[in-house]
Amino acid sequence: MSAARRPTQRLVLVRHGETDWNQERRLQGRTDNPLNGVGRAQARKAGRLLAADPWNVVVSSPLLRAVQTAHLIADAAGLQPAGTVPELIERDYGPAEGLPLNGLTEPQLTAALGVGEPEQAVARRGLAALRDLALQFPGQRIIAVAHGTLIRLTLSEFTGQPYPRVLNGEVVEVPLAALLAESAV
Repeated sequence: MSAARRPTQRLVLVRHGETDWNQERRLQGRTDNPLNGVGRAQARKAGRLLAADPWNVVVSSPLLRAVQTAHLIADAAGLQPAGTVPELIERDYGPAEGLPLNGLTEPQLTAALGVGEPEQAVARRGLAALRDLALQFPGQRIIAVAHGTLIRLTLSEFTGQPYPRVLNGEVVEVPLAALLAESAV
């Protein structure tokens, strides 16, 4: 295939499908919950959407909900998952893991989130993982399944603007050329 016809390198992030804790609005972080029925349907839907384009690689966070989502997406795209990327793991909420979010005031939520992994550390880890993926799979089209907070904080750091909440099963394109250009500086 000539260079003019070869698909350009791409990287998309996909938030894993829903779990029971997502449905219950509980801080999930690194608690290793599986997808529920809605989550499996969301993953299959994301897979069908992505399968409309050619992809080379599917990777995920090592947490079960992300691995399950990656397998469902890979099935739809005719691929085998290429493994897990530890740096794509969700934010560690520490003792706030499992905390129900419904009914919390803003000060209560801020206090609960303040005891976990710092947001800046999550963002730096996420950016490094994306750059590493782009360099590990040069010229390839990559699907990376991760987590809502990691995606939001990473893209907020990268763009310098607050990034909105990412929904379960949502696909987000990463501006790969800009990401790689920034790492070369």
